[in-house]
Amino acid sequence: MTLDRTPKVLAERARFIDDRLGAGQWFKRNLRKVFPDHWSFLLGEVALYSFIILLLTGTFLTFWFKPSMGEVVYNGPYQPLIGVRMSEAYASTLHISFDVRGGLLIRQIHHWAALLFVGGLMVHMLRVFFTGAYRKPRELNWTIGVLLFVLALAEGLTGYSLPDDLLSGAGLRITQGVLIGIPVVGTYLSFFLFGGEYPGQDVITRFFAIHILLIPGLLLALISAHLMLMWVQKHTQMPGKGRTETNVVGAPFFPAFMIKSGAFFMVTFGALALLSAFAQINPIWLFGPYSPANISAGSQPDFYMGFLEGSLRLMPAWEINLLGYTIPLSVVIPALLPMGIIFTGLLLYPAAEHWITGDEREHHLCDRPRNNPHRTAIGVTAITFYTLLMVMGANDLISATYHIPLYTTTKVGRVLIFLGPALAYFVTYRLCVGLQRRDLEMLAHGVESGVIKRLPNGEYIEVHVPPTEDLAELVRGKKRIPAIPAAPAAADGVPPDVMRHPLGRLRAKLSGIYARESEAFSLEAPEAPEKGHERPAKEIRGSSATGRHSG
Repeated sequence: MTLDRTPKVLAERARFIDDRLGAGQWFKRNLRKVFPDHWSFLLGEVALYSFIILLLTGTFLTFWFKPSMGEVVYNGPYQPLIGVRMSEAYASTLHISFDVRGGLLIRQIHHWAALLFVGGLMVHMLRVFFTGAYRKPRELNWTIGVLLFVLALAEGLTGYSLPDDLLSGAGLRITQGVLIGIPVVGTYLSFFLFGGEYPGQDVITRFFAIHILLIPGLLLALISAHLMLMWVQKHTQMPGKGRTETNVVGAPFFPAFMIKSGAFFMVTFGALALLSAFAQINPIWLFGPYSPANISAGSQPDFYMGFLEGSLRLMPAWEINLLGYTIPLSVVIPALLPMGIIFTGLLLYPAAEHWITGDEREHHLCDRPRNNPHRTAIGVTAITFYTLLMVMGANDLISATYHIPLYTTTKVGRVLIFLGPALAYFVTYRLCVGLQRRDLEMLAHGVESGVIKRLPNGEYIEVHVPPTEDLAELVRGKKRIPAIPAAPAAADGVPPDVMRHPLGRLRAKLSGIYARESEAFSLEAPEAPEKGHERPAKEIRGSSATGRHSG
């Protein structure tokens, strides 16, 4: 989108700033920055607005929360707990919920916003991954996004544990079990975090400092860097009419995008407020204060930590006794392996794809997921792996609800955790290939118009019409996936550099496989059919003598 002249209101403010700071030209230029208007770009904004709401509601809660494990006797308005000994942290959380005006609503907004923040980060990362928006020159921004995701999980864990209720205490006990399960250094890490033997007297205080100071500071720094890089590198955009690698089609930051973003922030806040008012979450007064001797039945963590719970439940009770040390594989493997697979894969995938394809181009146009079948299949495989682990984190509830033996659900989960991702990869890959074929068929034969026409011989056909220009340009936006040439030896018998060592031959083979479907379906799509192109309809036939339907 271009503007013939600067709007008056923008010019006046730029002049005001320039007269005092000498920065008017910079502001005038950047306030006219164009943002694409595709709906999927709002997913990242959901995470950003949730983070802002978290900061605001968290500040409110710190006025009354007491991060102390000192013991008190409860004497508040909640009758079932009167006379019960509990920590000051738990008592102050009850005080916020029952005594502070609006306290329970703010607590619930804070909790729902935390879930939406992590969920928004997840779907935003999936959008970036499936569209290839992490490619050159945005690899650094992708790395920042992965670090934001890791910090968001740590922030959720520390905040979830602060009320010191029975449910959060059970999660904290699992955390301590994972720490002491780490070979050699595990006990030292546990003593450092808890200030001695579990549960100690310091963990809530330390988690509070980490939760409101350390991790939010890191999140603010990384989010700022993320937004600055996005601003400098310009936006990616979906292919379509008028969109190229050198332009951005959309609306300017001021006033269109600012108005839209402000409205979207209010929608996000309103949705969270309504959800918090009518959907109860984390009713800590029902769980009671934490005691190492007790555990709540059917306790489940928040969804973003559910995959670790599932991996712990699926892992067999294996351990290794070596040189007087016991390494509990049943804790170390499920605690570290799934996170290692997921986060290491996320960090290394852009570099791995670059190595396989040898692609040195800059990419400002996104891919449609179907146009890179292997990448999309890998993403769906990871989602399936993550989802199965999360579902298995509730295998006790599944067993109780559907009257299935608990060990049966565990055994089935152990099989599905290997079979499910493999099946998801195959199905997704074939679906992407089929969708590419359908796109080419649509360009060659047009789209169904819904108009049925009868020919003189009695045959019925459906009239096909050319696709709309926007749809045709979207399909034609497909680009070939680059591949490392795996040519045979030259005439002098000397093979090319890439084929002179096993790693190079492996790279060339992987590159050919990765780009295979891109080569199979030409990017030079056939021209759209002329207006009125007709194609026989499926199984619609008539009698040439009577003109009546035969079926």
